Amino acid sequence: MFDFLESGQYDVLGAFWVTVQLTLYSAAGSLVWGTILAGMRVSPVPLMRGFGTAYVNVVRNTPLTVLILACSLGLSQTLGIALGGDTFKETGFRLAVLGLTAYTGTFVCEAIRSGINTVPVGQAEAARALGLSFFQVLTLIVLPQAFRAVIAPLTNVLIALTKNTTVAAAIGVAEAALLMKEMIENEPQALFAVFGVFALGFVVLTLPTGLLLGWVAKRVAVKR
Repeated sequence: MFDFLESGQYDVLGAFWVTVQLTLYSAAGSLVWGTILAGMRVSPVPLMRGFGTAYVNVVRNTPLTVLILACSLGLSQTLGIALGGDTFKETGFRLAVLGLTAYTGTFVCEAIRSGINTVPVGQAEAARALGLSFFQVLTLIVLPQAFRAVIAPLTNVLIALTKNTTVAAAIGVAEAALLMKEMIENEPQALFAVFGVFALGFVVLTLPTGLLLGWVAKRVAVKR
């Protein structure tokens, strides 16, 4: 039943390594972009607050597949933006990271914003009374406490991101889902075995992540 794994025809580990890379790069980008969006959403500047709210509401409610295809068809094929990629493979990978970052950043933003709301208002008021600017209050006082409060929600976002990387197959990125499609087409007699292998692969990627970050969340939780 698992002879297709021994033939050497399919690079399963290589496909999952691409999935891991997609997850790591997109997670880093989403954390940065989501934090910026969260800062905009609580900003005293109406223009920034309006942009952050509009972006989150629009992008979060847009299907991820549409965003990934928009990055590929709109940016690459129509506008000729390759993000520094020299080959079709590199360009597709980078566009997939861009699309995943743009989408996942909205969920990171809402998670961080919920953490900001857990910080007592009196702390921010006291900091402003001392003469600190909004940026200083946000970065020195509010965000450090907010991050400690939202590790568990961010863990859920990371797990969802890991599974969402399968959408990158729509633009030809050679990650796990694309290889699974190829194997199902070539090995129809081993359909359930193929499904089992890739399901197990994603469990191996997501379960330890959830357990580890869940433990970290308990260790660093803010005691109110």
